[in-house]
Amino acid sequence: MRSDSGISIWFFIGSLLTIYGALILGYGLYSLAVPPAKPTVLAELHADIWWGAVLLILGVAYSYTHLPSRKS
Repeated sequence: MRSDSGISIWFFIGSLLTIYGALILGYGLYSLAVPPAKPTVLAELHADIWWGAVLLILGVAYSYTHLPSRKS
């Protein structure tokens, strides 16, 4: 339900998901370029890259669909 008196909480959730996704994806890409000295057990799966990309896509989608300037 959208109210004209404020900004939807889903916009802020989308913003947080976007920020966290960008940070996790950035770290994943950095650790891909510069491997750690002691990698974790399943490091070859690159879960940080996949999870960061998923969070980034979801965050952008939520932020776009719940923009304060959009009329619905």
